[in-house]
Amino acid sequence: MIPQAQTRNFAIISHIDHGKTTLSDRILELCGAVDPRDMREQYLDSMDIERERGITIKAQNVRLAWKGHTLHLIDTPGHVDFGYEVSRSLAACEGAVLLVDATQGIEAQTLANAYQAIDHDLEIVAAINKIDLPAAEPDRVLAEIEKVLGIEPETVLHISGKTGEGVPELLDAIVARIPPPKGDPDAPLQALLFDSYFDQYRGVISAVRVVNGVLTTGTKLRFMQAKVAHDAEEIGVRTPANVPVADLGPGEVGYLIAGVKDVAEARAGETVTTATHGAAEALVGYQEPKPMVFCGLYPIDGDEFSDLREALEKLRLNDSSFSYEPESSGVLGFGFRCGFLGLLHMEIVRERLEREFDLGLIATAPSVAYVAHLTTGADANVSNPADMPTPNQLKSIEEPYLTVTMLLPTEYTGTVMDLCQTRRGEMQKMEYLGPERIELVYRVPLAEVVIDFFDQLKSRTKGYASLDYEPAGYEESELVKVDLLLNGVQADAFSTILHKSRAEDYGRRLTEKLRELIPRQQYDVPIQAAVGGRIIARTTVKAVRKDVIAKCYGGDITRKKKLLEKQKEGKKRMKSIGRVEVPQEAFISALRLEE
Repeated sequence: MIPQAQTRNFAIISHIDHGKTTLSDRILELCGAVDPRDMREQYLDSMDIERERGITIKAQNVRLAWKGHTLHLIDTPGHVDFGYEVSRSLAACEGAVLLVDATQGIEAQTLANAYQAIDHDLEIVAAINKIDLPAAEPDRVLAEIEKVLGIEPETVLHISGKTGEGVPELLDAIVARIPPPKGDPDAPLQALLFDSYFDQYRGVISAVRVVNGVLTTGTKLRFMQAKVAHDAEEIGVRTPANVPVADLGPGEVGYLIAGVKDVAEARAGETVTTATHGAAEALVGYQEPKPMVFCGLYPIDGDEFSDLREALEKLRLNDSSFSYEPESSGVLGFGFRCGFLGLLHMEIVRERLEREFDLGLIATAPSVAYVAHLTTGADANVSNPADMPTPNQLKSIEEPYLTVTMLLPTEYTGTVMDLCQTRRGEMQKMEYLGPERIELVYRVPLAEVVIDFFDQLKSRTKGYASLDYEPAGYEESELVKVDLLLNGVQADAFSTILHKSRAEDYGRRLTEKLRELIPRQQYDVPIQAAVGGRIIARTTVKAVRKDVIAKCYGGDITRKKKLLEKQKEGKKRMKSIGRVEVPQEAFISALRLEE
């Protein structure tokens, strides 16, 4: 057990790409935690996807020694979709290192993460990173930090995570300024689980922070929210290799293996205590992350449905923030309706399913969850367009809104305001952070953000804008369900919920696109977009005409007429019983309509 006065727990927080993981690499080297022969870039990022994309998806923790003190470092993700990982990590710390890029300055996630740290009452050590770059402007960034966050300029450190310049001074500042953890070693055990992942050989491995009492190997533990008991098979610390220890005292961070087979029993935010003479009250946990974006995932090969179910179960053990439930579609067969925290999260989950479980998947267009108020007085959640009540059952419908914060150079203000207005946004705030940078805050419907808002924002500002968002409740809206009819038969996989003003334009574009993609049949195929019973757009796939009179050369005209009449009758019969098959490629291309 380490004396509390010698312990410091801190997280590294910043906007995406401001150098958190690179700084973690230098700290690992400086503290001698990793053998120089084993050192590699992004050392703490364990997933292949993290390395390829150069982003952190899962928060990681590691124990280090520095000048007689024990430091617990937590490296957090920067992307807005993984903000819940950051909030969980901050709950296990007393301080945070806030990194700001010397070339980019303060960006949207810098603010969001700094405010989260202030909400958790943490000591903030601010540092300007990447001072080795030729384009670095530390003085401008220092002025921004003082103006926007109110941090004294003389307390801000200048470092380079790449070269290691200023990093020893940063570690000294962490020891000097971040307070040691408080906690009573003699009190009943209270330990907080702030992350869990599933290992197929050892079961659930949980990251744990001891708040009060002592966690000892071999003790029988009670998981307070899940109301289950397990033995502490192994307790240890990450240095960054897993090293078993006999016990963890108050303020210490480590891992716990308790033979748990179901991650639902060891969720983040769970309080662990001893089975006998345990704590009476659980610690304040976390709010469950709520899915914001939904889409259907279907196997390309229908026989892989059970493999997909198994893969989703295993992946949910590692990432408890996405949800799934079975659904079926006339076009795509059986699949699952999945909920995600955002589009990047959706992309990552899909990519992990395809890579780690070798599946071929089709994802339907992303949608969001609406609340329908019915004429019966009941309310219904609608995350799938197929569940939308008919207009005569519907009293009103509400859609989710976001508060979107954007930081950008002042020259792009007009074009970004235009983007927000076309997406039905309302301006909440506009503030100049300096002569060249401005902060815009808008209230925008989530449905308008999930498709391509971020891409549009980046392209309109040449990549200089940054974005952060948080949920801002529900509001009543004029929404309609657009259905697609092929030859008079509804194709449910193409149904979508849109604002009334967008419906006709969307219907026209979708029918036009499908006309190019659907193969011609031997009869005319009408493609119609409809709202309720009203057709709002129509195109026709013209019939392929087989030349039935090719064999008639010369002779009486009645022979030709007879054959043409026979063909007409046959087409009529085919049309009445014919089903239009939508090829898989056509389906995928049509869903890319928004691109």
